Amino acid sequence: MLKKTCLIILLPLVLWAGEPVHLTFDSAVKIAMENSYRIKSLEMEIERTKLRLQARQAGLKSKVYMNLETPDLQQISEYKWNSSLRRDEIVRQNTRQWQSELSIKQPVMLFGYPTNGYISLNYNVYRYRQRDNGHHILDYYNRLYMKYEQPLFRPNELKNDLERARLAVRENELEYIDDRMEIIDDIGEDYYELFSLAFRQKIFNQQLELLQSILPLAESHIATDSSRLSEKVQLELEITNEKENLLESRSEFRREAADMKQRLRLNMDDSLYVTPDVHIPNITIKQQEAIQLGLQSNAYLKQLHIYKRFSELDVQEEKGENSFHVNLEFTYGLEKKDDRFQQMWQEYDNSNSVTVNAYVPLWDWGERKKMIQAEMVDVRRRKLEIEERRERIKKDIINELTNMREYQQRSLNMQQSRDTSQRFVELSMEQYADNDISLQDLLQIVRQHKETELKFLDTYMGYRYALLDLMNETFYDFENSQSLTDAELY
Repeated sequence: MLKKTCLIILLPLVLWAGEPVHLTFDSAVKIAMENSYRIKSLEMEIERTKLRLQARQAGLKSKVYMNLETPDLQQISEYKWNSSLRRDEIVRQNTRQWQSELSIKQPVMLFGYPTNGYISLNYNVYRYRQRDNGHHILDYYNRLYMKYEQPLFRPNELKNDLERARLAVRENELEYIDDRMEIIDDIGEDYYELFSLAFRQKIFNQQLELLQSILPLAESHIATDSSRLSEKVQLELEITNEKENLLESRSEFRREAADMKQRLRLNMDDSLYVTPDVHIPNITIKQQEAIQLGLQSNAYLKQLHIYKRFSELDVQEEKGENSFHVNLEFTYGLEKKDDRFQQMWQEYDNSNSVTVNAYVPLWDWGERKKMIQAEMVDVRRRKLEIEERRERIKKDIINELTNMREYQQRSLNMQQSRDTSQRFVELSMEQYADNDISLQDLLQIVRQHKETELKFLDTYMGYRYALLDLMNETFYDFENSQSLTDAELY
């Protein structure tokens, strides 16, 4: 079960209806990852492709198998050519064959590289019985031989299949990383929306406390001057309006929290809490460094390179279709045929063969050439997609980096203005207590302080969104100095 970090909410947002969930950016992303059906599906897809790669790698080792024909009964009539009569005749067959073949087959490897050839050790034994005119003819046969098969001038299917399996694993890993980044981006935006609403409640609550702290001062003035009764009425109206702002903000927070619980697949009875603490990290990012990170780490760009390699392999395979090629086959071994089972194991004869099969295409009306050209167009298309993606990444990173720097400086400036405004409010309250300024002037200063707080929130949220967008483009968390592609897949 997810371990939740305790946070203290500054405002009592809702009554506890279920388990309290104290939400931060990191915990929101973690919950989303753990509960995402898409992530679970991708993890299973990665597991599947890894098993297929292991199967391809196992295919480069020896394989042992047996073929059995036990029995093969033939009791039929069919046409056969009789060379003595020089005509076809209907021949009645009545045969029974019991046969087994045991083979140990191994792909031929050269310095760990598959050559696309196979070498095998084979043992074949059978019992063959025929019936002719009431007589039984019985033959026993066995053969032990080694066979070497090597295709020439053909694409290396063993090597290509192994490479495709490795690329498929990497493709799924990159898709997994890309989807994780998409979840981080989506959940991050939802979380910062909740953060913004919680911060607005904090502003409204502080504003309400500030107005309520002015009320005793106004009552003190009224006690000495009853003509200033309207100041209390005006102040109470301000308090009522601020209470309404606070209630409206809480209601909006509850609606957004309900949507967030659905996104995170949490129990709808649980209560979400967000602590609106502000942190403006001092991040210095060089533009060229950010661009380099984006080009090296962007998962989709890496996927495009994999797609290009798939297309290049398709070109190789298409070049092998309907092209000149040679198949070599050599066998070397021993064999023995006899009508007695005991004699089948003595005085073996040599059993050797050499077969060279060459395919020479003569004319195909340009079919092969056009098919190769079609696959090469796909390679060029993939290169164009890569170049387009690279240019888009560069432009997006430059824009997001510029936005981040602007919002960072604006947030720092607004933070100073916010502190100055707070001190000015405290000074103005002292002046109002001493009758140096009017209530209208004090309320105007309080409203300006509220506007300063809201503007600070807007710039801070702009900074957070810009930092999130930059993370999405570079797959790098600049705040924690961590690559998002280096995280463990499981």
